[in-house]
Amino acid sequence: MFIRNYEPEDEEGWIRCRVLSFLNTAYYDNVLQNKEKYHNPSVEIVAEKDGVIVGLLDLELEQSVGKVCTLSQSLGAMMWHIAVHPDYQRDGIGKQLLQYAESQLEGQGYQYIEAWTRDDEWVNRWYENQGFQKMNSYYQAFISGEQRHEFIDSKHSKVTVLSAFAHYMGHDENIMNKFERVYECNGYVKKFN
Repeated sequence: MFIRNYEPEDEEGWIRCRVLSFLNTAYYDNVLQNKEKYHNPSVEIVAEKDGVIVGLLDLELEQSVGKVCTLSQSLGAMMWHIAVHPDYQRDGIGKQLLQYAESQLEGQGYQYIEAWTRDDEWVNRWYENQGFQKMNSYYQAFISGEQRHEFIDSKHSKVTVLSAFAHYMGHDENIMNKFERVYECNGYVKKFN
C-alpha cells in the first residue's frame, strides 16, 4: 500500500472507495457520482494497493481566515472527505492518510484541520484518537411525510415540497422527535503545534 496524490484517472476508484466506506455509517445517504472540485488550493490524496484505491483524503485550504473553515480564527484546512474501503479498515490507513496530509501542510502557515462528521460513535472516537477536539455540533434532520407541513411552506402554489434536508440548531427533544431522521453533526479541530 502506498499513498500518493490523487490523479483525475482515479475518479472512479475514488468514488467506489467513498461509497463503500460510507455504507455502514450515518453518511450512507451521502452518495456522490463525481468527485468534488475545490475553489481553493487543496491536498487530495489516495491510498492505493494492488492498483485499487483503498483510502482517500481531501483537504481544501483556506486562502483567508473564515472563507472555508468555521471553528477557529486562524488559517485552516477543511477535511471534506476521508474514507477507507471496508476491506482495508482497521489497518491504520486513515491515520497514515492524515499524517501524509499534515506533512503536505507543513510550513504553509496553516494552524489546524477542521472536520465534520455525523454521530457514529466509532468515527467520532477515531477523530479523537487522532488528536482532534470536538468544538461544536448541530443536528441534520430529514423531513418528509406529514411532518413536512409543520416545517416546510412553499410560496408557490404549483410546488409541493415532499421531503427536505435541514439543519436544526436547537436541542428540543419534542421537535427532534418529529423528524424522520436526525443526526448530530460534530465539528472537530486538530491544531498544529
